Amino acid sequence: MKIDVLGIGFDNVSLDEAADLAFDIILKKGQESAKTYVVTPNPEIVWRCRRDIALKYSVNKAGIVLPDGIGIIYGAKILGTPFSGSRVPGIDFIDALFRKMSVSGKSVFLLGAKPGIAEAAGKALEEAHPGLVIAGFADGYFTDSDALISQINALDPDLLLVCLGAPKQELWMAENIDRLNVPLCAGLGGSLDVFSGKVKRAPKVFQKLGLEWLYRIIREPRRLGRSLSLPLFVLFVLLRRLRLIGNTNSF
Repeated sequence: MKIDVLGIGFDNVSLDEAADLAFDIILKKGQESAKTYVVTPNPEIVWRCRRDIALKYSVNKAGIVLPDGIGIIYGAKILGTPFSGSRVPGIDFIDALFRKMSVSGKSVFLLGAKPGIAEAAGKALEEAHPGLVIAGFADGYFTDSDALISQINALDPDLLLVCLGAPKQELWMAENIDRLNVPLCAGLGGSLDVFSGKVKRAPKVFQKLGLEWLYRIIREPRRLGRSLSLPLFVLFVLLRRLRLIGNTNSF
């Protein structure tokens, strides 16, 4: 069942259910109809989708759309269509999926971040998840998608982790999923920086309260401008609830 939040359809699943869905797709490797990708929109991305048709299409085309931000959970509740559970942080989702993959020796290709980060992340993931195979890696500064896709296809991974940042990763996956011989891609922003140890994740208290976005602003004040989309998102949700706007309106 999809839950609509300002025109974006989210899957109403728990963390474990999301990992199960993703792993089932991986197990169908080789079936062309099973190929798809995962996105984890937060309020900033949902807000951006209202004015970026290509991004909205790319997000809604995904086979699995997870409510990463706490604002999405509250937004759905305000709109009268609450999620049955809590938010599904992308990095927790992929960690749960890696645990499943490691048991059967499945492989992942790591794409994104600055040079050297994906390699460091791969080593850390192999230690954290014995049995998980790192098929290959590439940084996010590629200029030739054709060559990159050929490299990925030659290594035949079970999962492609795309960490190019939003909206680049969503647009790239939507454009190239049909050319990739990979059953599942997942767009996970800065997760490679976290896995490599270059960036520390927010303390547990921030995670539990759904305030990782606030922690990132505290650590990186330059993010403050981007966060201004959050009050606009909340305003639009309230206007939608009051039926003062339609769900497809732009602003």
